[in-house]
Amino acid sequence: MSRGLNWTRALADGPVDAAVPSVITAESRLGDDTARLVTVVPDPGSPYHRARKGEVGLREGLALAEAVTAVVAEDSPLPDDRRRPVVAVVDLPSQAYGRVEELAGLHHALAAAVDAYARARTTGHPVITLVVGTALSGGLLAHGLQASQILALDDPGVVIHAMHKQAAAKVTLRSVAELDELAKRVPPLSYDVADWAKLGLCDDLLKVDDADDPTERDVRRAKDALTAAVQRARRGPRDLSNRLTSPGAQQTRTASRRIREALAAQWD
Repeated sequence: MSRGLNWTRALADGPVDAAVPSVITAESRLGDDTARLVTVVPDPGSPYHRARKGEVGLREGLALAEAVTAVVAEDSPLPDDRRRPVVAVVDLPSQAYGRVEELAGLHHALAAAVDAYARARTTGHPVITLVVGTALSGGLLAHGLQASQILALDDPGVVIHAMHKQAAAKVTLRSVAELDELAKRVPPLSYDVADWAKLGLCDDLLKVDDADDPTERDVRRAKDALTAAVQRARRGPRDLSNRLTSPGAQQTRTASRRIREALAAQWD
């Protein structure tokens, strides 16, 4: 059973629904708000065999877009400060790598999910990501990276990166051991969530008792952290500029900041 499913069930205040077997939604009370939880989970019976272990594939991308767009449409008559938070609970190995998916337009399905999350954020919905397990590659790009606030469990089972370690070793013509050694000096190469948190992308790293099967105390901590993240998102910008202005980014992403400043100066 996936961490994403376990955490969604634990955080939910009511039934867990499934638009398709691999995309579930639920409601969760966060302070004065009722947030919509959205999670991609494994579907061993999927007709797309490359999307049976929790990958974001064709069905998942479109189902994510529909779930998030529904919240935006339902809340459009409400004032900005009453529009519901959307919480992406993330535990996924990647996007679905497959010939069928590529031929059928996987990029369009993932882009639809990205667009839905971005539209929700820019129209006043606090979009929060809670990473409870693996968050890799295009799967995270489609489901999680458009959030105003990104939270993650401080647990060895949480991995947030561009690609799997074995694939990174092949691409860079290094061994896994060599990559691990480099990661001690170059934080972006590290697969340790604590190192990732130093890059300015993480707004809260949560200590929990049991990342696989959350306890009542874990759920309380997570809900408190999510509630605080919703409040920060409402106070903060609706774009993602906080990714480069956070204390972590100012320390570890100086090159990115300088390049953007130079580009902005040339553009003006």
